[in-house]
Amino acid sequence: MLRRWHTIQKWLTPGLGIKRWLILLIIGLTAGSIALAQLIVELYREQELPGFVYYITLRFLPIPLRIVVGLAIGIGIIVVAILELNRSILSPFARQQHFIDLMYSYSFRNKGIKVVALGGGTGLPAVLRGLKHDTGNIIAIVTVADDGGSSGKLRRELGVLPPGDLRNNIVALADDENLMTQLFQYRFGEGGLEGHSFGNLFITALADITGSMDRALIEAGRVLAIRGRVLPSTLQDVTLVGEVRQPGSTTLKRVVGESQIPMVGGVIERVSLSPESARAYPESTRAILSADLIVIGPGSLYTSIVPNLLVEGIPQAIRASGALCLYVCNIATQDGETDNYTVADHVLALERHAGRRLFSIVIANNAYPPSDETAYVMPAPQDHDIWQRYTIYETDLTDNKYPWRHSPEKLGRAILNIVAQHQSTTLPFSETR
Repeated sequence: MLRRWHTIQKWLTPGLGIKRWLILLIIGLTAGSIALAQLIVELYREQELPGFVYYITLRFLPIPLRIVVGLAIGIGIIVVAILELNRSILSPFARQQHFIDLMYSYSFRNKGIKVVALGGGTGLPAVLRGLKHDTGNIIAIVTVADDGGSSGKLRRELGVLPPGDLRNNIVALADDENLMTQLFQYRFGEGGLEGHSFGNLFITALADITGSMDRALIEAGRVLAIRGRVLPSTLQDVTLVGEVRQPGSTTLKRVVGESQIPMVGGVIERVSLSPESARAYPESTRAILSADLIVIGPGSLYTSIVPNLLVEGIPQAIRASGALCLYVCNIATQDGETDNYTVADHVLALERHAGRRLFSIVIANNAYPPSDETAYVMPAPQDHDIWQRYTIYETDLTDNKYPWRHSPEKLGRAILNIVAQHQSTTLPFSETR
């Protein structure tokens, strides 16, 4: 009974676009019923009714009771007919959930805040998984500087944009981890396709069929019924170039290739794109300009996050946007890239490449479960000036099973908590230093 009441409440939820048409249906039925009633009245006056019609029309009841019983029977029949018709027509399209549950969920998410998340690698999907149940207005803007693994092979051999990070974020936005989602992540272990994932091959084939990677992403998203969109930061073929200071050396070594930069073994001073004039994909800049919330990170600092901010048009759009912009700092350091980095070091690296005040809030982890495999990113020193430049929001973001990774649920709650407090008050956050 309680389940039925909840279902009725969902049908009555404002914005579903159902009640207006239901009211129109009732008006139409009423008008038709009045006309039919007038016809019956005229027939009553002209002739005696046969016995079975006499009983069907309830002539044996007093007029007030006849009206009440007739209305009750008529409305009951209409309701049952509509419900059963709805079930018969729509059941093939909603085998896993009731149709009203699907409509309610769709409507609820479409009213959610407009989120743009920038990054790449394995970090950005945590943001998408953490927010996709609260809003369907999510756009992931992903770096295309990857040149390693399956993506690198496809890029070199076929001249396509690297599909790996794009694929990971499409999967993260999928409705559920069904067989098709698992298929996209399947990686061949032997033969000529060894090392390639099915999703990478699928997206590459779609790009060839449709003529462009952006169109291929739309079609791949349809296959997985994703909540939101995944866009490349640029459609140009870009290469990441690093300047690395090796131990004991006073000169900087130039390293070409995203996959090679962390392998050199030194301190990364700066990264850049080649060509430096690479321009942003127009859809990506439009998404940023219309966003309510922009999330930068988490992910590999120099090889996943910074490359997006080096694309001409991306940082300019972020600054021009009226959206709340925040940066999600990594939980753990990354060998060859951010060894011994604190939260402050991450922020300073972003400032060196994209300038100050690109974002106003930093979300940082403050839980450090014992782990032999994890070198945690520690808080900024108490006297560091980033405490004056940014609002630092510290909370437990660790995944219970893999503490070096962000928990999508914890991260999603933290982001939504910040948004709620930002919308309701200008007072300091409850978990902020």
